[in-house]
Amino acid sequence: MGMAVANPLVAVFQLGSLVRVHMANEQDVERKLGYSFADASLLEAALTHGSKKDKGADYQRLEFLGDRVLSLVIADELFHRFPKEKEGTLAARLSLLVRAETCAAVGMGLQLEDHVKVGAVEKRKGVGGMASVMGDVVEALIGALYLDAGLVGAKKFILQNWEKLLSEESSNLKDPKTFVQEWALGQALPLPIYEVQMREGLEHAPTFTMSLQVGAKVPVEGRGTSKQLAEMDAAKAFIAREGLR
Repeated sequence: MGMAVANPLVAVFQLGSLVRVHMANEQDVERKLGYSFADASLLEAALTHGSKKDKGADYQRLEFLGDRVLSLVIADELFHRFPKEKEGTLAARLSLLVRAETCAAVGMGLQLEDHVKVGAVEKRKGVGGMASVMGDVVEALIGALYLDAGLVGAKKFILQNWEKLLSEESSNLKDPKTFVQEWALGQALPLPIYEVQMREGLEHAPTFTMSLQVGAKVPVEGRGTSKQLAEMDAAKAFIAREGLR
């Protein structure tokens, strides 16, 4: 006896359901971006991680492009917004604004983590919500916007989502670790010492607790999903406690 043939109507219904889910996902992202893509394949690629085996294109090439577009737009905006600032201060602002952590914060602020397409194993591990992936996705989206809407469209998205940081006082530009180190040297204190106090959570999604010791001052602690982020958090805590800025 031959094998039963699947009901073609059921297959069509299932395919239609998947298409509707896919379209709803893309439309939700477009709503968050404030832009509707003429070429939907650009948006799909920008949201697709390399682990997605049944993918067409992933976000790597768009990320490469978006990184350069972001730097150009921010550099141009800083040049015109702060006509009296020296090159060194402008460079510090640029470095802060285009760093991966800033891009990741923008993506998380837009709640894009649930829209990233990853492989089945990576999905169980929560890869789509990782800060490193989120930063890459935001840069890829900027690249996609540039290709679909030109520099004007990409610039509109960037300036809307980077406005708060663009307005920061120059004294706040240095990242917390650099600020604490330079402050310590200026006070003739030893270099800050960071040490791991605890590692918690799942293997693929750990949380670190780091301590920061500056000379004879009472240590402070910080937490983050990587050692670097936990160190940054500890440095922020030290700055706040000491009232340094």
